[in-house]
Amino acid sequence: MRILIFGANYKPDLGPSAPLFTMLCENLVRLGHQVTMITMVPHYPSGRVSSEFRGKLVWRSVENGVDVVRVTLPSVNRSRILLRLLQFAVYQIGATLVGLGKKYDVAFVASSSLSAWLPFAVLIVLRHKPAIYSVYDVYPNVGIKLGIFRHKPVISLVAAMEKYCLKNSSFVRIISDSFKPALRALDVPDEKMVLINDWVDTDLIQPLSRSNELAKEFNLTGKFVVMYAGNIGFSQGLEHILTAAEILRDHCEVHFVFVGDGAERENLHAQAEKQGLANVQFIPFQSRERLPEVLASADVSLVSLKRGIGLDSLPSKTLSILASGRPVLVCADEQSEICDLIRKADAGFCIPPESPAQLANMIIKLKNDKQLCQRFGTNGRSWAVNNHAPLVGAKQIEQLLMKAICKKEE
Repeated sequence: MRILIFGANYKPDLGPSAPLFTMLCENLVRLGHQVTMITMVPHYPSGRVSSEFRGKLVWRSVENGVDVVRVTLPSVNRSRILLRLLQFAVYQIGATLVGLGKKYDVAFVASSSLSAWLPFAVLIVLRHKPAIYSVYDVYPNVGIKLGIFRHKPVISLVAAMEKYCLKNSSFVRIISDSFKPALRALDVPDEKMVLINDWVDTDLIQPLSRSNELAKEFNLTGKFVVMYAGNIGFSQGLEHILTAAEILRDHCEVHFVFVGDGAERENLHAQAEKQGLANVQFIPFQSRERLPEVLASADVSLVSLKRGIGLDSLPSKTLSILASGRPVLVCADEQSEICDLIRKADAGFCIPPESPAQLANMIIKLKNDKQLCQRFGTNGRSWAVNNHAPLVGAKQIEQLLMKAICKKEE
């Protein structure tokens, strides 16, 4: 097959989806397919384009057999929503123009329509090509819950764009069964939705020693480290973790660490300083090569989502934590897919979102029970290896793409 893939991030970008798309493309090539990836120039998480990707409109390269095309973007402050939308608009135009010169049998398109609508309309619908629309967050629901979409005309426009992509796709790939009710509300029939789990690089991310070079570099040895590593943005509700840190400020051995960057990092850092939280530390975004060390430097890892967000989102960082062999505390809605995942894997505890007192209690519970921490970590690693291997995911995507081609030909 000649496969055309659209997605916002690809290595060396630092976005959480970058390794997912890199692994997918490279494994599809290993399975014998011709793969073209049309993506954005590296810009995540700050919104500022890397210096080596400035000065041209399009960068083309062949990387491990994948034809990678990177479209230019303006450098912006991602904390400003309108500027972020500008980046999406520029990408849509660039990706569409680049795609016009490509030959392909089928497409795999990453949601949301904010970055995918125009290439979908031109390169899929107008060209009568089969496509898989892969949903990672359900829009406009996520934007409404975050307060990003506040006006009815904006909500209606985003919903219409999303419905267009969903309606005109051959299949809708979902990463969580919990997405189904919201997608049904967008008129997607159940028979069109296909659950395919995300994947994680279990060869790269290993259960390393707690006493590693990164832990020593940032003085994390000899402490009970509670870590949040990832995007510090609008949807995580990380201010409640600071409240938990304030509750536990007299437990000198408990140390909260935030690793990463994002639109809310400066605000969160300022809040921690205002509260005088000496038990909170911020570490800059680390390269992917250091991710195993980052995750291994935690005694407990955190995944946090604001109330309601977990019903429409499943953070990919969760799989990396499981692969790292560390227990996980999830702050998310009880009925969310991420809580269901943690329960199935028996890899940690779920706590209602925005409940810092309960979070503090669970942290102390894990601190005082090393055997429980070990059990959760071992179970999480086994679950990741057995259920989220990259090649397994690529084969499932391959089968769905073939099915889409057959469906289009009927």
